[in-house]
Amino acid sequence: MPALSQKIALVTGGTGGIGEAICTQLAEAGASLIVTYNSNAQKAEDLILSLPGGSQKHQAFHAPNTDPARLMALTQFLTEEYGQLDILVNNAGITTPVPHNDLDALTDEWIDRIFQTNFRGSFAMIRACKGLLLASGDALVVNISSVAGQTGIGSNVAYCASKAAMDSMTRSLARALAPTIRVVSVSPGWVLGEYAKQFDPAYIQTQTDLTPLGRLATPNDVANAVLALATTLTFTTGSIIPVDGGRPLR
Repeated sequence: MPALSQKIALVTGGTGGIGEAICTQLAEAGASLIVTYNSNAQKAEDLILSLPGGSQKHQAFHAPNTDPARLMALTQFLTEEYGQLDILVNNAGITTPVPHNDLDALTDEWIDRIFQTNFRGSFAMIRACKGLLLASGDALVVNISSVAGQTGIGSNVAYCASKAAMDSMTRSLARALAPTIRVVSVSPGWVLGEYAKQFDPAYIQTQTDLTPLGRLATPNDVANAVLALATTLTFTTGSIIPVDGGRPLR
C-alpha cells in the first residue's frame, strides 16, 4: 500500500512549478490532494486531472491565503468532506525583483503584498486548519521557505525578510503545536522554474557556479524534501531543511 494512501493533503499555490511537483509526488505516494489556487481555475483543474486518481480522488479549491472568507469556506469544505487534514503545505508565495540598494523601488505596496501572502497568509492558513490538523492526530505542516531568509540574498529585501519570518513562525509553532502537529520549513535556494526564466542566462550560470553541488535545484528536489518529511523524517519538527546545494557555503 502506498505510504500516504490514507492521508489528506492540502497544497496552497499548487499550480506553480514547485507546487505542481509537490502535488504530483504526494499523489503518487497515495495521498488525496486539495489544491488551492488564487486566480487560475483552469490550470488548477488541469493539474487535478493529471494526478493519479484524477478528479475522483483530488479536488481544486479557490482559496487565496489572504482572503479570510475563502479560508473559512475552505475549512468548512474540508470538515464536511474529510473531517481532518493530515498534511498542509504552505507553498503560495509572491515576489518581484528589486535591487537591494534601490530603497525607493521597493514600495510600501509591494512590502505589504509580500508579507500578506508569504508570512501572514501562511499563518492564516495554519490557523484556519488547526482544528482539522489536530483531528488527524499526527499532522504535518510544511512551510516552503527560502535560503534568502538565512542569507539575506534574494529577489528583494522584503522577500528575504518574509522568508525569515516564515522560518521563525515554523520554530514557534513547532513548539506550540507539538506533539500532535509537526511544523517544518523546506528552504530551497535558486530553483529552475518560471521565475528563473525572467533572468539573463549569464546570471543564472553565475548562481550555478556559486553552488557547491554544481547545479540549481529543480522543483522535484523541493518535492522530495516534502515527501521525505511526510513519510520517513517523521521525528523532525521545528527544523529548517535546506534544499540549496550548499549555496550558503559560498
